Amino acid sequence: MLKTFNLSFQVAGTDEAGRGCLAGPVTAAAVILPKKFQNKLLNDSKQTNLKNRNSLKEIIKKEAVTYGIAHVFMEEIDEINILNASILAMHRAIEQLNCTPEHIIVDGNRFKPYRNIPHDCIIKGDGKFLSIAAASILAKTARDEFMEKIHHEFPLYNWKQNKGYPTKEHRGAILEYGSTPYHRKSFKLLPEQLKLVL
Repeated sequence: MLKTFNLSFQVAGTDEAGRGCLAGPVTAAAVILPKKFQNKLLNDSKQTNLKNRNSLKEIIKKEAVTYGIAHVFMEEIDEINILNASILAMHRAIEQLNCTPEHIIVDGNRFKPYRNIPHDCIIKGDGKFLSIAAASILAKTARDEFMEKIHHEFPLYNWKQNKGYPTKEHRGAILEYGSTPYHRKSFKLLPEQLKLVL
């Protein structure tokens, strides 16, 4: 069962989604949950099915003390690299909180200090702490909604299904139709043995 991180602090959990994608933004969320918050369904978004993710999204938005969600788009990803873009997205999500956390817990092992607020990086934190799991749900659902929206502009890439990840189908569409403005130009869109004519 997931736990709360140190009840003596007002803790914000933060996580990102879409780091390994070929197209679309990297999206982060930050969440401060009430200290007595519990939900048996809440887990790492990758371990949660679509129905439960959508249900949890509404519960988290309703019951959180505060939350923020931020996208960092392809141009910035290409300019500053995906690691820095992921951290920037988390910082922008934390900026949206309507109160300042006393502590930040981050999924993963890399983060840059935010306004001198103490932080901890926690490997697989989205499967350990409620506020990180909540952030992972909000980041994943917000990014998925964005990818489903832009799918209608470029349906041949089937982003409503693959969400921009490097699936065989997605790479096949890039090979056949080329890249779009939503593709990350700094990413290797195709394996070395396949050639993309731009």
